[in-house]
Amino acid sequence: MIKTRFAPSPTGMMHIGGVRTALYAFLVARKNKGEFLLRIEDTDRNRFVPEAAEDIIKNLRWLGLDFDGEPIIQSERKEIYQKYAKELIDKNFAYEQDGAIWFKVPKEGQIKFTDLIGNREISFNLIDQKDFVLLKSDGFPTYHLAHVVDDHEMETDPVIRGDEWLSSIPKHILTFQAFGWEAPQYAHLPLIVGTDRSKLSKRHGAKAVGEFRSDGFLPEAILNYMVLLGWTPPEDKEIISLDEMIEAFDLKNVHLAYLVGRLAKEKIAPVVPLIKDRIKKLSDFIPLTNFLWEKPDYDIEVFKKLNTKNKKEILSKILEQLELMEKPWRTEIFEKTFRKLAEDLGVKAGDIFQLIRVAVSGQTVTPPLFESIQILGEEEAIKRIKEAAKFLQYS
Repeated sequence: MIKTRFAPSPTGMMHIGGVRTALYAFLVARKNKGEFLLRIEDTDRNRFVPEAAEDIIKNLRWLGLDFDGEPIIQSERKEIYQKYAKELIDKNFAYEQDGAIWFKVPKEGQIKFTDLIGNREISFNLIDQKDFVLLKSDGFPTYHLAHVVDDHEMETDPVIRGDEWLSSIPKHILTFQAFGWEAPQYAHLPLIVGTDRSKLSKRHGAKAVGEFRSDGFLPEAILNYMVLLGWTPPEDKEIISLDEMIEAFDLKNVHLAYLVGRLAKEKIAPVVPLIKDRIKKLSDFIPLTNFLWEKPDYDIEVFKKLNTKNKKEILSKILEQLELMEKPWRTEIFEKTFRKLAEDLGVKAGDIFQLIRVAVSGQTVTPPLFESIQILGEEEAIKRIKEAAKFLQYS
């Protein structure tokens, strides 16, 4: 039987970002006539918020994501985790130090697994891994031990969770192997990001689920919106009921890319040659290129870091040159024009180009400037420089 779980930590009221993880886990279970379980991971006693667990349960039920059975509460299972940690000491997979129990990581070999999102084959060299804590000195387990024990005993498969846990996979698979248990399949969901392309949080204005409920939002609307952040229904339906989601949803169709808005391949393709040598992982793509898809959020602190003085006046002169430049703009003419402008103004050419970069992108690091402007389009580039000048005028 397919069994999935939603396993939030009650360190605050249930955040809207957690809805997608719960929803996807719910859909997988219901589609396969399996079980959807709730586990409250409350072993971090320093950050524990007593009323948060009740808030999570209330909001899941309000959303219609009904879980099976009673919630599993990790703090009530403390002695179970202690027993398992001592078992690993007896098997020589762990040791005690400074009141904590540590897992002993082998220093050679690899951990390989296939992630269900994108059917990715991922491997880690164990020489890069360090020993890690299983049981803290306060007697409570770390996530690394507790979730392995619980997912084994609850027979969770697949484990559906956020991509932030991907780098911890070696710890978790090693722990499963040390116990002699078969590891479940894992599905790491791409992060939901805010306007600055960092993980969605309260500082982006994202609210707790309870606030949406209080503001009169319908649960159907919230689920409809959240399901589309990583998955496209058949025929690109924009309005889809929970029953229709259950019938159509499949983890293999969850988008691997971190691009909120599901950009078409024809939009991504021209950018790849420009940034392929500048990124190490997929999540680097968005911070480097998001200005190509969305208007930048200008930050006065970014402009202040630039060497040029009289930025607004210089932007006006840049704008004049761009509007005089014959279209389509050509690389050599673009560069020659602004080197000449820099010379006339008595500033460095590099400072002029950096000011243009920030004006069109809102950031100091981008793919090559002229190639980026070509993707943006001439009219959009001019429009953004006007908006940047206006921003500076009122900042």
